[in-house]
Amino acid sequence: MARFHTKTFIKHDDYMTPKYAWENISHLIPRDKIIWEAFYGDGESGKYLTELGFNVIHKPIDFFKSNEGEIIISNPPFSQSKEIMKRLKELDKPFIIILPSSKINTQYVRENYKNSNLQIIIPRKRIHFNKLIEGETPEGWRNACNFDCFYYCYKMNFDKDITWLE
Repeated sequence: MARFHTKTFIKHDDYMTPKYAWENISHLIPRDKIIWEAFYGDGESGKYLTELGFNVIHKPIDFFKSNEGEIIISNPPFSQSKEIMKRLKELDKPFIIILPSSKINTQYVRENYKNSNLQIIIPRKRIHFNKLIEGETPEGWRNACNFDCFYYCYKMNFDKDITWLE
């Protein structure tokens, strides 16, 4: 059996959202709300949402110490999912966030949202994120994701609890 030396593994959590990921759900995002794109990344995500006609707050501030906008639309760092889901529950405002589909099975999602109307948007295809390490795309990086993601939604009041994108 292979052994992995996790102490030498460097975790990089900088996967930027491609514009098409927001285009695919733009018809589901309320246009009358101020969006907080809460995780700055390379800054492009906020630009994409603005280009799609939304009123967006997108600046490099600490999500855990801030509270902006009326609705949160974001692709948060997956390694902090537990803390992020707890903070989102504390903020108690509508959100659409991108997370791996496997997060639906975690205890922290269950604990924070079991009595809530958590809804899911399932993309037609995998979202292929743009990877950055220290602000640069790694040499040889292909925008190919090997796992599925959902858009996790809270207080969005969609007609269906599961929305399958075409």
